[in-house]
Amino acid sequence: MVKVSVVIPVYNVEDFLGECLDSIVNQTLEDIEIICVNDGSTDKSLDILNDYASRDDRFTVIDQENGGHAVATNRGMKLAKGKYLFLMDSDDILELSALEDTYNLAEKKDVDFVLFQAINYYMDKNEYVKKENYSMNALADYVGDRVFNYKDIKDYLFDIAVTPWTKLYKREFVENCGASFPEGLVFEDNVFFWEVLFNAERIVFLRKHLFIRRWYSESSTQSGGKQFIDTIAVNNLIVQRFIDYGLFEEYKEFLYNRKIKSVLNRYNSTKEEFKQLFFEELQKDFRKMLNHERYDEFMASLTDYNRERFELVVNSEDFVMFDLRISNMHLKRKCEYLEEMNESIMNSHSWKLTKPLRAFKRVFKN
Repeated sequence: MVKVSVVIPVYNVEDFLGECLDSIVNQTLEDIEIICVNDGSTDKSLDILNDYASRDDRFTVIDQENGGHAVATNRGMKLAKGKYLFLMDSDDILELSALEDTYNLAEKKDVDFVLFQAINYYMDKNEYVKKENYSMNALADYVGDRVFNYKDIKDYLFDIAVTPWTKLYKREFVENCGASFPEGLVFEDNVFFWEVLFNAERIVFLRKHLFIRRWYSESSTQSGGKQFIDTIAVNNLIVQRFIDYGLFEEYKEFLYNRKIKSVLNRYNSTKEEFKQLFFEELQKDFRKMLNHERYDEFMASLTDYNRERFELVVNSEDFVMFDLRISNMHLKRKCEYLEEMNESIMNSHSWKLTKPLRAFKRVFKN
């Protein structure tokens, strides 16, 4: 049995694929298999994969019709034979010691998965940035080198990066808990994450930045395309996972607010040409709550801000009206904030500074 199976779904990444594969074939841990699933690429990605496979017998290249990232990943996982499983993105980079470091720790601690840190690489600026969402320093400080599971980190549950490439999984564990990626959706790693987290009995944190996440505008998670609408279904699946594992009541307030925030953030990042379709699906989803048995509980759980946004989605005729009402709501909130500042300044007798604030209010009211 090889030590680690690396699964790489590939779709139209010819510009980045070589750098990604180099970071895998040159790992200090050599006892690995590399399963690449070409998901119907129309560029030279398949040629690149076949070239690497011709020079390294650790490669297995699967060529399939385009079915999406989840379909390709699930197929690769079914073919994996290693003791551990690493799920790689084909446009990113893995530090050369990553598999050896995580494998050794997994063996030493006998865990279901090792969690580690990642760094962002912004191509447009040629800049490497460590951010909290992938560094997870608060969680790292709390758990140290202890073995833990989700029950031990309830205050940090939503601070963990959901991405599969910040984890080395024991393959048998993933198979036994039946975790897979929901097919036909983007942002599907969110659902996979909660499945494995709630099933894992033993987790350990490795405080090393071992993965380089490439950010660029053409990426499927940054493009603002039609697939951004999938975030509605993904958030509903996340809520369902919490219900399935009997954890919804404990986290319902956070989950309700998180859903409003998450889907509207995606909506705001969607290209103009897809906004009406996104809005229609969003409104349809939100209106289901109006006659839901949990409606009163849902509304009581929302913050004032999210409650107001929810009502604007439900009651607006189309996305144009919604965007206008949201803009007005934000302006009103800014005015209220400036009013508070104004009163504070007046109370401190800094009269000259109040003039521009009063002028701003007059413009808004007119």
